[in-house]
Amino acid sequence: MFNLDQRSPVSSMTAALKEWAVAVSALTDGKTIVLLRKGGIREQGGRFAVHQHRVWLYPTYEHQKPHLLKPEYAGQVSLVPSGWHPETVVISAWAEITHAIEVSEASIVEALLPFHIWNADFASERLKWKPRSPLSVLLLRAYRSPEPQAISYQPEYGGCKSWIELQANLSPEVAKPVLSDADYQRRVHQITAIVAPDITKES
Repeated sequence: MFNLDQRSPVSSMTAALKEWAVAVSALTDGKTIVLLRKGGIREQGGRFAVHQHRVWLYPTYEHQKPHLLKPEYAGQVSLVPSGWHPETVVISAWAEITHAIEVSEASIVEALLPFHIWNADFASERLKWKPRSPLSVLLLRAYRSPEPQAISYQPEYGGCKSWIELQANLSPEVAKPVLSDADYQRRVHQITAIVAPDITKES
């Protein structure tokens, strides 16, 4: 769990977390609050780490694989003309990463299956890839903008990395939380009871 006092003001936010477009959509629609990460090839040290706690949600079309999604999400995957990214990227939300918990046990990953958009094959694949590195379970509270903001794609945004700095002036203050305080905390409690029971007992 993070210390809120150490986070940067929302108004100065330029950092973005890259994630499959279908996952960003699920977060901004309130379908899930969970992301599972191990880091891309170009991550510093080859391992995922949370560098910023308030981030724009950057939808990426790189490596989206319908066969690793639950059926209700697999049909939402669409191709872009370039095959990798659109010329214009639509940013519709930012998120606060409230928890980042590392797990290594297959039983815990399996128990998380009802709470995210991926199927059992994806979860198992993520855990087995780089087996010495734990899987990061991120819990995010999404804030959706009333009007999505379009930005131009930049070459620096591409590649197998989780974090980018947006070269655009976006307005986060007008965004509203997707879930109420009570609903978000209820989901957090359900998930931390699985991945971090000590946190749940303290809360």
